[in-house]
Amino acid sequence: MQSRFRIFSAALVVAFAGGLAATAASHSEPRAPDVAYTADGKLQFPKDYRTWVYLTSGMDMAYTEAAGPADRHLFDNVFVNREAYEVYQKTGAWPDKTIFMLEVRKGEGRGSINKKGQFQADRLGLEAHVKDTARFKSGWAFFPFNGNEPSAALPQTSACNTCHEQHGAVDTTFVQFYPTLIPKAQEMKTFSAAYLAEEAKAKGEGR
Repeated sequence: MQSRFRIFSAALVVAFAGGLAATAASHSEPRAPDVAYTADGKLQFPKDYRTWVYLTSGMDMAYTEAAGPADRHLFDNVFVNREAYEVYQKTGAWPDKTIFMLEVRKGEGRGSINKKGQFQADRLGLEAHVKDTARFKSGWAFFPFNGNEPSAALPQTSACNTCHEQHGAVDTTFVQFYPTLIPKAQEMKTFSAAYLAEEAKAKGEGR
């Protein structure tokens, strides 16, 4: 009886250890996120993007000197799928099938009890930035959405692609504007050479 009990106990220990190992593996290697396309290559709208990891918001940002309308304010909110975020937090780099969602909303100054400043109102636009190295020559592509309908990728030579390739801090992404992600890129030394050169130049000119 005791020998049977010892065998049964040993089997439980092995099974428990195996379960722990499987759990550890699942935590150390986050599941690759699913990027869904239509049969003709359009990106399916990720309806749950607002449950992803929120990275930052910008207000009235522009990458050229031309100013926008003085009487209108715009907010942009950036989200990234959780699986990609978990990998970034360990490596300082973005895995394949990373999806960023840029959400643009109108700024409002008057509403309810607000008397000063701006708050976010109607959604005006959405754009996805997707890493899919098997599908896109540069590894990345942009998809502007019109509502919730599937979107075709912008050409690889688009202004969005070119700007990100030239100025993106980490793997063509604007980590320089995501304050919670900068420390990991510094720690893992994943900033691009072009970005570091731009920063050095800007600091030199600012003296």
